[in-house]
Amino acid sequence: MSMSSLSRPAVPFAPPTGSTAVVYCEGQFGEQDGKTANGLVRHSEKYEVLSVIDSVRAGVDSGQFLDGTANGIPVLASLAESVAHAGRVPDHLICGLAPADGLLSDEQRIVLLDGIARGMHIVNGLHEFLNDDAEFVAAAVIAGVTITDVRRPKAKRDLHLFSGRIFDVTCPRIAVLGTDGAIGKRTTATLLVQALTARGIRAVMVGTGQTTLIQGGKYGVALDALVPQFCSGEVEHQVVAAFEGEDPDVIVVEGQGALSHPAYLTSAHILRGSRPDAVIVQHAPKRRVLGDFPMMPMPTAASEIALIEAFAATRVIGVTINHEGMTAAELADAIADHRSRLGLPVTDPLTRPASELVDMVLAAFPALAATADTTTSV
Repeated sequence: MSMSSLSRPAVPFAPPTGSTAVVYCEGQFGEQDGKTANGLVRHSEKYEVLSVIDSVRAGVDSGQFLDGTANGIPVLASLAESVAHAGRVPDHLICGLAPADGLLSDEQRIVLLDGIARGMHIVNGLHEFLNDDAEFVAAAVIAGVTITDVRRPKAKRDLHLFSGRIFDVTCPRIAVLGTDGAIGKRTTATLLVQALTARGIRAVMVGTGQTTLIQGGKYGVALDALVPQFCSGEVEHQVVAAFEGEDPDVIVVEGQGALSHPAYLTSAHILRGSRPDAVIVQHAPKRRVLGDFPMMPMPTAASEIALIEAFAATRVIGVTINHEGMTAAELADAIADHRSRLGLPVTDPLTRPASELVDMVLAAFPALAATADTTTSV
């Protein structure tokens, strides 16, 4: 039987709320190529994450390892250990790896196929679609499980070109962009939405990558899997849908890559499609070269801000710092230095009070202050 005859459409991505999951991230948890796993242990609306598989870091609490605060999700050495820890076979095995090429190695294939054989549904965020792989499709049919290829785009007839409907969106739109890929844009956007909501400001997030969709984001698209002609239109469509569906006070748009990045051009489509009123720039001061491209030096926050404001009719309202590789003293110095040189609010969303993120937005959009609950502390 040919591969094409075994292929089948992607199963709609709608697992039941509260589904249990194990996240596979061998050798990459806490690293840039493990960003999907990193995001899922920090935040998931669709899954109860029971454990992470990474034999290199086995034995640690995933939250303690990532952020210094235990979350009760252990990192274990194998799928067998994860099943034993759960006390039963979890519902889903999520591929938490996010390499630049989006492809599986032979060793990684074996683990995912093992999950299928155990009766686990597979959630795959890679560019390699497992529903097009004869071995995976046959294994899933035999085991009676589903495979979800999160990055599989809709049929072209169902995609959207830019239409101008973005001009009907009357609430502020804030894009969280950055100076590199896998630098914390999604985490900052998520924390910003949570902080605004806690202050009584109706905020909704529009995702642009596979991790946000796996986490359970209601509005979003895996932008880097689309034909470029439809990218800005799909961003616009999701922002309009969020506006019409939620009647929010503010919409936060997750960024991808960096506008200056030589390989990832999705930031340009985000700027064009969402036409943000404001941008927050995420930066990692300790990075000297781009994460997956060591021949390319990192841009500065100042150069990225200048490029964004020259490229789009928007303004940067603040900078958020990724503290990787920094001591507490170095982080404090970096925040103070960037604040002084840029003349903008600067914070680290993971170590500083969430109120600093909210204040960054309220300073740029004072009308939102009337909505905010000033008695709520975040």
